[in-house]
Amino acid sequence: MRWIFYGGLSLVVLLDQAAKLWVRLHLEVGESLPVRDGFQLTYFRNSGAMGSSFEGYGRWFVLPALLVAVWAVYSLHKGMMRGVLMKLGAALFVGGAIGNAIDRIAFGWVTDFLDFGRGISNLADHAITAGLALILVQELVIGPLRRKYGKPCY
Repeated sequence: MRWIFYGGLSLVVLLDQAAKLWVRLHLEVGESLPVRDGFQLTYFRNSGAMGSSFEGYGRWFVLPALLVAVWAVYSLHKGMMRGVLMKLGAALFVGGAIGNAIDRIAFGWVTDFLDFGRGISNLADHAITAGLALILVQELVIGPLRRKYGKPCY
């Protein structure tokens, strides 16, 4: 079931980078494209972390992203990742971290564009958040149920 991890990771990086490329090619920095009520695409260059925290220190996040990716691959191959949710969560998390690391290495900033009216983010940011949520569900809900009842719970 390693394909869940590698497939999910690859899909996140591919979709994230394709969306960011489209934004860079079709919008000027600061330009917005309305999509529907409460949502628009707004091109923003973020030199920090999600929500523009740590502005100007984005390159400091490259090494931790790479270390997380290496740790996840190691854990996967050592059999430490159990359950579909853990593998998918790790894939989303690592894929998002790599997607943003690519931008930080290539440009020194991350292309953000998803504007819901309370901050601008990108697909990688949301993949990281969703991945963390799946990992927490696996570890805090499914894992304890599995230990209590002694059988696989997905």
